[in-house]
Amino acid sequence: MSLDYHFTVEQEVGSSTYSFFGFNGTAGVWRISALNEAGGWKDRTTVEDMDLAVRASLKGWKFLYLGSLKVKNELPSTLKAYRYQQHRWSCGPANLFRKMVMEIIKNKKVSTWKKVHVIYSFFVVRKLVAHIVTFIFYCVVLPATVLVPEVEVPKWGAVYIPSIITILNAVGTPRSFHLLVFWILFENVMSLHRTKATFIGLLEAGRVNEWIVTEKLGDTHKSKAAAKAPRKPRFRFGERLHVLELCVGAYLFFCGCYDVVFGKNHYFIYLFAQAIAFFIMGFGYVGTIVPNS
Repeated sequence: MSLDYHFTVEQEVGSSTYSFFGFNGTAGVWRISALNEAGGWKDRTTVEDMDLAVRASLKGWKFLYLGSLKVKNELPSTLKAYRYQQHRWSCGPANLFRKMVMEIIKNKKVSTWKKVHVIYSFFVVRKLVAHIVTFIFYCVVLPATVLVPEVEVPKWGAVYIPSIITILNAVGTPRSFHLLVFWILFENVMSLHRTKATFIGLLEAGRVNEWIVTEKLGDTHKSKAAAKAPRKPRFRFGERLHVLELCVGAYLFFCGCYDVVFGKNHYFIYLFAQAIAFFIMGFGYVGTIVPNS
């Protein structure tokens, strides 16, 4: 659902409306003259493909997305690989925004509306605010209102508007609509990781330039397993334990228990479900589990 929205809305709509989208390094054809005029590849961030796309756009080059051309792709198979990928995808754009926002504002070759689109819609809303608001509101503020009954969040802000936004994000993947609730819970958990990465990028903190290639197992794991004699897999429990997720899960579970006893809005239904999702992620029971050799 997340990737379908990324391609069909962010890229295809950006292409048809503003002739710009963030190139993600896959299945793209570039003119050599565009690469040269934009200044070529730079390693100043962990999203060098997006960096190049923004610089080329500021030089006046137009981007065309071909939705009819399909290319196979592979998703990360392990939670560890997915976390590293999402750290890079969240930290990199935030750091690129920090480095380029003034350059975009001062640019003379593109229209004001295109600048607004790149700064507000492309960077601020999708790369910064979306991650931070999702985590702060749904995993911190909304549960806290259970503990402070004087604070009341209106239903249109807590339920209706977020539901509409979620459905609009998921409508491009109707075949997975039955997984909508699980997707919401999973994305809320990942928003913790993305929020942390976003602040690292904005502040240029310790892991801002961390580059770890996303591991994708494909059929290699199956073929290796078939070739070797079966043996009992060994796991290092500490490698699968994620303390931050467990702490947030405990906080949500406590708020849910408090709401059961003292609450009136039945928030505990959401709080318990979200807490379970955090616990599942915190103990590493998501995705393929690759045993240590």
